[in-house]
Amino acid sequence: MSRALIRAVLVTWLVTAAWDFLCASALSVFVYRSTFARLWQGVAATVLGPAAVNSGGRGVAAGLGLHLAVAFTWSALFVVALAMSPALRRAVASRGGALLVACVYGPVIWLVMSLVVIRLATGRPPAFGLRWWVQVFAHVPFVTLPLVFTARRQLGLAAGAEPGLAALAQSSP
Repeated sequence: MSRALIRAVLVTWLVTAAWDFLCASALSVFVYRSTFARLWQGVAATVLGPAAVNSGGRGVAAGLGLHLAVAFTWSALFVVALAMSPALRRAVASRGGALLVACVYGPVIWLVMSLVVIRLATGRPPAFGLRWWVQVFAHVPFVTLPLVFTARRQLGLAAGAEPGLAALAQSSP
């Protein structure tokens, strides 16, 4: 794996994780009237069980660690797919194409997380209420807009971006 690709994964991951952290925290506190701690303890509870909700700072830390791991996974998957796929690189070359990819990738992430990953971790099917639907659509501005636009810039696919893997994009069929 090239240094440019590793850098693209790391930068995309950190930008995505930070923006999603801020947005999810704000949504939880200001819209759902919950607390910062309860949000991240709830994330931890998907893997550690219901006791994580009452585990104080350790539950918050575990939830944040899980958040970072999930953000890394989805960021790395996208950056590697972008580096390997000439069709995907062509799609994100324009702002409109990148927006369209983000609008598809965000709901895909939530659907996979909700219907497969979280269900396997908790043993429970998702509850298809208002909050579930908010997540379907919120993953676009909270997760995939920063993810897709950061990845395209890091790989040199955006106008004015550093070269990155632009040579790869131009040399592939």
